[in-house]
Amino acid sequence: MRLLRHHDDKIINRTFQLRHSSSLASTLQLQEPTYSRRMRVAITGKYFNKEEQRASGVLGSAIHKAFKTREPSCEILALSNTRTGDGLVPLDLINKDVVDAKFKEFRPNWIIHCAAERRPDVAEKDPEATRRLNAEVPAHLASLAKTLGSSIVYISTDYVFDGTSPPYTPSAQTNPLNLYGQTKRDGEETVLSIDGAKAVVLRVPVLYGPAPKNSDSAVNILLDVVQDQSGKQYKMDHYATRFPTNVEDIAGFLVRLTDLKKPIPPILHYSAAEPYTKYEMCLVFAKILGLPHKHIIPDAEAPTGASAVSRPKNTQLYTKETEDLGVEGGLGLSLFEEWWTAYLKK
Repeated sequence: MRLLRHHDDKIINRTFQLRHSSSLASTLQLQEPTYSRRMRVAITGKYFNKEEQRASGVLGSAIHKAFKTREPSCEILALSNTRTGDGLVPLDLINKDVVDAKFKEFRPNWIIHCAAERRPDVAEKDPEATRRLNAEVPAHLASLAKTLGSSIVYISTDYVFDGTSPPYTPSAQTNPLNLYGQTKRDGEETVLSIDGAKAVVLRVPVLYGPAPKNSDSAVNILLDVVQDQSGKQYKMDHYATRFPTNVEDIAGFLVRLTDLKKPIPPILHYSAAEPYTKYEMCLVFAKILGLPHKHIIPDAEAPTGASAVSRPKNTQLYTKETEDLGVEGGLGLSLFEEWWTAYLKK
């Protein structure tokens, strides 16, 4: 009883002081610890494939750059499993003990998890490693986020759908056609199944944007095809409809999303609205660069056999729920040809 009485007296004292001393209230506000106002964001993005000696992280790099514009009010932990410079911290996401130690030291308010094996062909070659990175790692990060009181955004894909009945709402039934889509769907389910975790799944389509190498993006690499004027012919997909989306747009949206002061749905869709086949993207690049494209042959036939499994026809993401959130600046989407025209003429 004595302890309770002492606690009550402290509450009464505190209430009296705040009600009767505006100067004291002002002082208390000024003396608020700086860490409560400085947001801490952990970003996983670059993941190095040791067998192929290559790193991919176009989206993670864009998100890192976007949050850096918030410094010094935002503290960033940008993670890579190799030491690649530009403020990146090496961390093997597969090593749970090391991950736990780093995150408990940093104590992020937000975790933006982009690291993944995104290439369907590579995923099929090493299913175990793909499942580990695409499903088990996000499950561990979501559990860790719950422990630390962090919010986590898990970047997923339109390939969790089979492409037979677009556009797909966030609540639409998933039915991935390939191992990549299956592991990302599994990652979604594990992240969202952790009771009490503040988790958001953000599904995005095929991505493009600034990249160290064109091969880091399934869209950027088409530039190499257009620019190859050696006489070699390329058969290019003119069957599957894609909705190429700029990584800088996604990054800017995520920065604004972390400022949102209302509940966020567990699954969000973010996608540009312009439909293109890969062949049509090549035509855009040829137009911008002023290059002939007769060496690129459109393939409009429906795929058969193994390729039919890996190529859903149209996985358009319905984004109205995301738009209705009222995030400042909306989705902020770039136009495909307009962005590439400006980028390639720099």
